[in-house]
Amino acid sequence: MSKMDHMMQILWMLNSGRKITAKEIAEKLEINIRSVYRYINSLSASGVPIIAETGHHGGYTLLNNFIKSPLIFDVDEKAALLHASIFAKEAGYFLDKALNSATAKLTMYSNQEQEKMIQQHLQGFEIIGPDESSLEPLLKKLEESIVKRTSIEMEYHTNNEEQSKSRVVNPYGLVYWKQNWYVVAFCHVRNEIRTFKVGRISSLHQTGIPFQRPQSFSASDFFMKSLFPQAEHKQNLVHFIICGKTSAVDAISQHWFLKYHLQERTNKNAIFLVDEEALHTYVYVPYLLFPYGKSIQVVEPISLKQKIIDVLYELIHFYENENFTDGECQ
Repeated sequence: MSKMDHMMQILWMLNSGRKITAKEIAEKLEINIRSVYRYINSLSASGVPIIAETGHHGGYTLLNNFIKSPLIFDVDEKAALLHASIFAKEAGYFLDKALNSATAKLTMYSNQEQEKMIQQHLQGFEIIGPDESSLEPLLKKLEESIVKRTSIEMEYHTNNEEQSKSRVVNPYGLVYWKQNWYVVAFCHVRNEIRTFKVGRISSLHQTGIPFQRPQSFSASDFFMKSLFPQAEHKQNLVHFIICGKTSAVDAISQHWFLKYHLQERTNKNAIFLVDEEALHTYVYVPYLLFPYGKSIQVVEPISLKQKIIDVLYELIHFYENENFTDGECQ
């Protein structure tokens, strides 16, 4: 550990508010006591008002209210940062070593009363997230390429393809959305900016080929606009109306896709304004409604009601004819 790191640690320890001896500092930092004296002298020489008291009850303290900078956190601020680190870890945050080091410093440089209060904040606060540990190597390489602005070549398979295809892309940014990681990148195959799900990347390597990132480009803005295009840019908007039990209508109204299109809500009804083409080509909509059974009913459009009937008949036909053999399912 460097001299500067040791001096910063001593400063944090002095800022705890209690008197501390050179011996305690040496034991805490696992350094020679003579080094402690040198570091304290250096801090004093740089203008830090360290008060030294000699005698049996002597030790070092800081002049009251000396440090009031944003880098010195109170208990609530430390708890908030530790809570945020828990969220990040459960989201599969890939710079885990750096994150652990940062959170360790938050708890290390606290007095006993602060440590007790921090633990009270953390007790009972748990996040259950998906296991994304297998994605960490990919996420680290992607983040490195984004920072260095160099292209990557990856093996990627879409939702409808079992075989992966090689693609060269310029990664612009990473987005975490609904417990999944995505990379927004310029695709050399399609010659346009696209979004790729990191979980569908089987392998990648950094080409070292530099690229220019568009100025003021926002990966999150691009991602959200691709999911929810602005209504003014659409031509054929239709009303999608459902009615039924309040609990079922509430749940559908809060769905991540439909809630952005909600226009009107009453006790047993919900009216959405959606693009007609998207409503009928987005095969997920019928499957979204199936779990609610008879508790909801589609009022409009009639074409969607017919789509639901068609999908149900397809499922009935599928199971009646047993399309999959045992060999195909293995």
